[in-house]
Amino acid sequence: MQYFSKDSNLIDRSGMTQDDVESCFRVLEGMRRWQAAARALSEASRRYMKLNDSDMRAIRMMIRSQEQGLLVTPKDIAREVGISSASTTKLIDRLVDGGHVTRVPHPSDRRTMCLRVTESTRRSAHDTIGRQHARRFSAVASLDAHERETVIRFLTAMIEADAPQGELAAP
Repeated sequence: MQYFSKDSNLIDRSGMTQDDVESCFRVLEGMRRWQAAARALSEASRRYMKLNDSDMRAIRMMIRSQEQGLLVTPKDIAREVGISSASTTKLIDRLVDGGHVTRVPHPSDRRTMCLRVTESTRRSAHDTIGRQHARRFSAVASLDAHERETVIRFLTAMIEADAPQGELAAP
């Protein structure tokens, strides 16, 4: 099934052969398939851990922070996930009730609680998301240095191409 319109008048094909155009569409189709696979794997991880997307983002951030020896507060979670303090409280309560996170006293601020991911949740994340990242790293490591630089240049161009333009750009 073709997901990209090959006859769009918005595509500049000047100086390209038909083979070049087809090759570009194969790259875009490969990216679409990778995005679909990544979404499916992420959804499977969320179902396995019984968490929603905001919960997973918060847990990933807490695990990264804990690995760096940093403390995590509810404000850090709100900033990472982009939610209000009331929504953050609900998220934390859900994670605590689910056995994913514990509240611990802040070592220097009695008014603040810190959050820590439980060992069982850290292990589950390691076994799901960690393995996913290891497989991705392996795929990247199979490229030579020149190929990796080409991929970096390509992905940077894709990020720039997907930046909101015109009416979609933030004011």
